[in-house]
Formats: sequence, C-alpha cells, structure tokens
Amino acid sequence: MADAQVRIKILSTKRRQRYAVWRAVTAACEEIKGRFPALQVEVEAVCQREQIEVYTPVIIYPSLCVNERLVCVGRFPRKDEITGWLRQALEQAPCHLIS
Repeated sequence: MADAQVRIKILSTKRRQRYAVWRAVTAACEEIKGRFPALQVEVEAVCQREQIEVYTPVIIYPSLCVNERLVCVGRFPRKDEITGWLRQALEQAPCHLIS
C-alpha cells in the first residue's frame, strides 16, 4: 500500500483550545493507524484570526479542517468523530492509496 496522507488544521486563537483538540486528533490518529499503518497525518495549528476567518467566522471556540474541508465548527470534537473524518478522508483518496 502506498502512503496515504491527511492534512488536519486546528483553528483557534487560544493555545489551550488548540492543545485539547490536538490531543483528541493524536488519539484518533493512533487508533486509525492500526488499520492504515502507512497513514501519514500532518497537523497544523492555525492561530491567526485572519487565517481562521478564511475557513469560518467562528473564532471564539476551536474548529477543525480535514484535507481543507471544514468538519467541525465552534466546539471540541470527540475522538470518535475525528476517527470518522479521517476514515472519510481516506475513502475519498485515490483507490491505490487504500487497499
């Protein structure tokens, strides 16, 4: 299986919020790597208001993008939700990336 890559952006102006979401993202990635060991996940923190507003007007609470798709707005996502979004991203990848 070729490497599959997923890009995640954590959108929040507050460091503590980004960290809490990052922990859930990390836990979800570890869980899904059991099934997709070649999965490569790139996590980026977006903390500038102007950059966040490119994706959503909500800046008070965290939001999350997976492969440039806004999947969670203005709340803390659960690990199982993130796992589902990662699976969806992998299903949308070219067929040769997932076997």
